[in-house]
Amino acid sequence: MIDVMRSEWTKLRSLRSTVWTLIAGFVMTVGLGGLISWATVSNAPADATGTPAQAVMGALAALPFGAIAMATLGVLVISGEYRTGMIRTSLQAVPQRLTFLYGKAVVFTIAALIVGLVTAYAAFFVGQGILSIKDLDTSITAPEVLRAVTGAGLYLAASGLFGLALGSLIRHTPGAIVAVITLTLVLPQLTTVLPGKFGEIVTKHFTSNAGLQLTMVEPRAAGLPPWTGFAVYLIWIAVILIAGTALLHRRDA
Repeated sequence: MIDVMRSEWTKLRSLRSTVWTLIAGFVMTVGLGGLISWATVSNAPADATGTPAQAVMGALAALPFGAIAMATLGVLVISGEYRTGMIRTSLQAVPQRLTFLYGKAVVFTIAALIVGLVTAYAAFFVGQGILSIKDLDTSITAPEVLRAVTGAGLYLAASGLFGLALGSLIRHTPGAIVAVITLTLVLPQLTTVLPGKFGEIVTKHFTSNAGLQLTMVEPRAAGLPPWTGFAVYLIWIAVILIAGTALLHRRDA
């Protein structure tokens, strides 16, 4: 496994798509959060007051877009091998297919976790620096703020793994990216129109509806508790990754 992880790290850091996708995700998350914070400051009256929840929400407003960028990279990490035919060479070098896939997943998760945390904290501190112009900022030590910012980094990393899981299942780059966008941006919004108790349950437990609870200082009252919601999001990822594992084990490269 150690040799497989070294090989996967070499692949990951040597691809230009890795660098450009990470830069795009960082710039979108930090830059758009900064712009929203600046707009808040520009439109706020002189005697305006803010809450920690509002300050964190503005700084992390672009988190869903950063998550899509991270998920796209996760898709490319596995689907790119199918697109180029490199998957045959990889499986010749590592005939144990489960070792190959999970070695790739471990390396990518570690890298995504580091980048996700750096991005989340950078977005938070840039946003607070701008909001401090009119004393609308908050401190990282304020109640629930540290949990929300750290949760944002965890959510970015989990979204990257979500993309890798879908990539291993679908194998086709555009198809997997469309699936990511559908499952994390489109369908979570549509679940809110489902009627009755069933609709409430589905909405609470559907992918990003559950996972984003961890990134909020004041989570939605109608949603799951923060850590429970994130655990549900991880279950979604695990189920898809297990399905991808089963298909990798059974299908030809």
